[in-house]
Amino acid sequence: MTASARRSDVRHTAGPYLYGPESAAVARVLEGGQYGHTGVTEEFERRIADFLGVPEAVAVASGTAALHTALLAAGIGPGSEVVVPSMTFCATVQAILAVGATPHFIDIDPATLCVSDQLVMDAVTDRTAAVMPVLFGGRPVDLSAVQEQLDERGIAVIEDAAHAFGSRHGLRRVGANGALTCFSFGPIKNLTCGQGGMVIPRTPEEADTIRRIRLLGMVQSQGGRTNTTGYRVEGFGLRYQLSALNAAIGLVQLDGFQATEDTRRHLWRTYRDALAPLDGVTLVDTDADHAVPHLCQVRIPNRNEVFADLRDHGIGVGVHYPPNHTQPAFTAWTRHLPDTEQAGEEILSLPFHQHLTDVDINLVATSLGRALKSVGR
Repeated sequence: MTASARRSDVRHTAGPYLYGPESAAVARVLEGGQYGHTGVTEEFERRIADFLGVPEAVAVASGTAALHTALLAAGIGPGSEVVVPSMTFCATVQAILAVGATPHFIDIDPATLCVSDQLVMDAVTDRTAAVMPVLFGGRPVDLSAVQEQLDERGIAVIEDAAHAFGSRHGLRRVGANGALTCFSFGPIKNLTCGQGGMVIPRTPEEADTIRRIRLLGMVQSQGGRTNTTGYRVEGFGLRYQLSALNAAIGLVQLDGFQATEDTRRHLWRTYRDALAPLDGVTLVDTDADHAVPHLCQVRIPNRNEVFADLRDHGIGVGVHYPPNHTQPAFTAWTRHLPDTEQAGEEILSLPFHQHLTDVDINLVATSLGRALKSVGR
């Protein structure tokens, strides 16, 4: 149980979970007087790499920074097209625009809210430089059947795994399947640093590029009596480093991650059982056998009325997410995506965080059943 006050209630759609030692870990960094990118950050990188079973992991300031940096490292820029589902958080699209590329929005599998290999290949054009599958709700996305075709065309696969830390592709953790993978460690993610992100590079050269980008394009000089600057600027970069304060939180979270994984799977399965008797409710399949679930979502035809009713009764439901191709900022790339548009009208995120109990979940299910009757379902 977390050392902080227990928030076992249903008023919040999501929330952070702390195991307790995070405060002491941050205090040790503060007492040490070095708060930026230090050995604590590097230890966090090593521990994440070991956990995932990969050679290297590169920490950055946020999940959005991870996506932006990965696109830059893959050489995606002006004139490039990136195939991406519209059903994702807007950060995915903003990262594409930040490198000057064009989003090519595609539809989703309505059962999973994720892309499929067929949907991806149907969207690929001569301008496609990258494919960005979103591991929505933590569910792994398997593009192995078309990976060879993508490789032959020089198309990079950059996984937006913001929801999916700890999930598995078969026996391997997400991040260990050969894709350029981006994680988010924001406040409500499966593992939190308070704020942070991680890029899993495909090669040592790509790792070096990502490290250079995250440090303003700089590389540390190797010394020498005539070197008075200590570094060289070799290309474009941004200040995207992860602070030691954030990394310290992440290290504690990683120590407790097995409990996180077990709890989130248990909560999702408890929802599945509690919702089963309800007519007119379809649970979005997050594949809890392989995923560490980040969301618990249902689809209901009269979502807006049910949303308002549940909120009025203190149930913290949400909508993740309004489709990006319907957003005012992205109208230049709008196209008809029927399954995404229907999902955007029906999806409802139920409270899902590690402070919930089975009693809370049954209360949400009972409230949802009452709301459906109240609005005339």
